[in-house]
Formats: sequence, structure tokens, C-alpha cells
Amino acid sequence: MVLVLTEEQELLKRSAREFVNATFAVNQVRQFRDQAAENDTFRLRYSRKHWQQMAELGWTGIIFPEQYGGLGLGYAELGVVLEELGRSLAAQPFLSTVLLAGNTLLLGGNEDQKQEWLPGICTGEKTLALAFQESGRFSPWQVNTRAETTTDGFKISGEKRFVLDGYGADQLVVLARTSGSTGDRDGLSLFLVDPDAPDISISDVQLLDSRNAALIEFDGTEVSAQQLVGELGKAAEILEPVFDCAIAGLNAELVGIMSEAFERTLEYLKTRQQFGALIGTFQALKHRAADMFCEREHALSMTMAALRALDDKNNDKSDGKSDDTSLLISAAKARTSDAANLIGRESIQMFGGIGMTDEEDIGLFMKRARVAEITLGDSNFHRQRFADLSGF
Repeated sequence: MVLVLTEEQELLKRSAREFVNATFAVNQVRQFRDQAAENDTFRLRYSRKHWQQMAELGWTGIIFPEQYGGLGLGYAELGVVLEELGRSLAAQPFLSTVLLAGNTLLLGGNEDQKQEWLPGICTGEKTLALAFQESGRFSPWQVNTRAETTTDGFKISGEKRFVLDGYGADQLVVLARTSGSTGDRDGLSLFLVDPDAPDISISDVQLLDSRNAALIEFDGTEVSAQQLVGELGKAAEILEPVFDCAIAGLNAELVGIMSEAFERTLEYLKTRQQFGALIGTFQALKHRAADMFCEREHALSMTMAALRALDDKNNDKSDGKSDDTSLLISAAKARTSDAANLIGRESIQMFGGIGMTDEEDIGLFMKRARVAEITLGDSNFHRQRFADLSGF
């Protein structure tokens, strides 16, 4: 496995960086955070205009087949874009719309569902959200939300928390239990649900990193049998590869976040004077900066390996081969989470008192890294998953 960018990927990286630098100032995080309560334009906490501009560049359709308006490329290409977005803390619904809800429809939906929603994602006209989480930690099978069978379909009752970009989404993909008990992997089903349907309450929630999430309550929400995504009771078989893909993409964003934080810190060490000398000349800070660099490089290599493993898996038509893709993805998430945590803490400390203030950007990178660390499983979760998949 070659862990370098191809010529085409380098061109994509260059164009993505140019667009992101020209479009997304880090200060936009404060703008959306501070004005969301008074101005409905900012309540989404991302710009629909910018989302459509990225769709025009083809980014929202990178992983989707051409028959649905996508580019039919791979996760290595999408990772290049997500890394650049991470560098600018650009809040856009890639994770929610493309990697979670969109991928769920691609891998589990019927042809009518794909034709109805995937082209809209690729053109930037539609955003979707996957409503699966019910607690503060990633535990996908701990589902209490119920979908009871009716004469015409199903009736959903329950609550979903921390639904990424759930506020303002054009469609929800909802995970509910149709049989079994809480914690069972089997007995879960997925449904397409209109957020404007009766008996749904959606409250916007601001996360630590100032991004959009939602608290969604279902009070006997009725859905038809045609709104079922995949087989009844078999949602886990769809969601396991969906989560792997989303985790790999989130790793790429985390690499971008930690890379920018490290480079800003390095520049500060080269310019800040204390005791009549540049603080970057102090041996202790040199050692800490070297540790940050090594951790970043390790995380970058593992992330690139995970993205390429996904592409190899998707393109491999042979049978009987050992597949360690999930192992590699969990190893990469554990590594990038730890590295982002370290770099975030070290960056704040090296900036000193000013790093603790809201006026200094470095704190915004740490906050986003903290949220991304626990999204879709923190390092402890993925070390345990790695052990379980390895048979320990």
C-alpha cells in the first residue's frame, strides 16, 4: 500500500486548499456561534451557499456512482477534501449527509430511494441526517426508540440525541427497534422520515465546537412500509460498513485539524519572544514540538492507510481474502483521537495565557478536536473494538 498522493490527488488537494482558504475563515466559527440565537440564517451553523459551491466542484458526489450524479471516485479522494476542510474548521454537513445518511441509502436503500435522494446530495440541493444515537457516547445498538407495526406501516416513538446536522435537514434516516431488546444487534430497522411530519419535535443543539446537532423526539410518528430502508430488523448489516466509512472520513478531518493547530503553534514558537529569546529556541519546547510532529505523522499515515484499505475493499472482486479494513479503521481512529488530544493540549500550553482566550483561534481547534474525538467512538471504544475484532 503506497501512502503518498497520486498526481490527481495532489491536484485535488491544491484546488481544495485554494477554495477553502478563499471561502472559509476560521472566524466564521464565532460568527455562526454568536449569531445563531438571533438570526435564523445562522441557526444551521453552516452555509447552504457554500455547500452548493462545493457540490458544483463535485465534492459532495465524490464517493457516489455516476448514475446518481456522483464522480465515482474513492475515499482517498474524499479524505483529501475533508483534511483541507478540517484545517479551516469549515462546518459543512459532509459527515452527516454524505458519509452517514447518504451512504446508508447507497448501501441499503432500494433503487427508488437512491434515485430520489442521492442526486440531490450530489447537487448540493438536499441535506440528510442519520438519527441513531440516544446517549452521550457512541453505542449504536443501544436503541430504545421503537417502531411498532401498524396496518399501513409503522409508528415510531422515542428520542434521538446529538443528531449531527439534524436541525434543518431535508430528510431523516431514523434507526428504530422493531424487535428484540435494548443492546441487541439484531432487530433494528431504518426508516426515511420527513422532518416536517406530524408528531416530531426537533430542537437545535449547539455542541462544544459550535456545530449543528439536534434533539429529536418521535411521538407515534407514522411512516409507510415504503419508507423502510433495507430489510426489516437488519439495519446493523447496513450500518456497520457505513460507520466504518464515516469514521475513516472523520479521521481525515481530524488530521487536518491537528495539522493546522501544529503548524500555527510552530509559527508561534518561531516568532514569540520571552526572556530576550525566541521561545522556539528553548530545548524543552523543541522536544514537545518534535513529539507533536511525530504524532501527527503517525496519525496521517494510519489515516491514509485506512482510506486506501476502504477503496481496495470496495474495488476488490475476489473472494476468500482476509479483510482487516475494520481493524485498520479502528486503529486509525484511536491513534488520531489521541494525537489530536495531545496536539490540542500542547498547542494551548505553548500559546500560554492568550491561548485560553476566545480571541485566539487555537482554542477553536482544540474544541473541534474534542468533539471529533468522541464522535463515532473515542480512542477507548476503538481499542476495545480492535481487541474484539482480533479475537481477544
